[in-house]
Amino acid sequence: MKSTRPAKTTATTKTTAPLAKKRAVTGELFGKENFKWMLIGVAVLILGFLLMAGGGSDDPNVFNADEVYSTRRITIAPIIILLGLAIEIYAIFRQPKSTPGTE
Repeated sequence: MKSTRPAKTTATTKTTAPLAKKRAVTGELFGKENFKWMLIGVAVLILGFLLMAGGGSDDPNVFNADEVYSTRRITIAPIIILLGLAIEIYAIFRQPKSTPGTE
């Protein structure tokens, strides 16, 4: 016995979405200014970590709470590290200034 299937009909509709303007990317992804800001951010991060370092004791049986919990280590150094991270974010998202005639 032969089964009969209904014929498939396909209607093709063409929809076109407006094309977004693509920004032409030429050259490097980051410019000289971006790298300068990245190096500044890395230097600030290193400074923050250096400020946080230390506070150890030569004798493992002695705990110097004033040295470990000093304002420099628990307040100033983390703020400087966060500032360094903010500089890094700025350096990544910074757009180079366009010069006349290169648009």
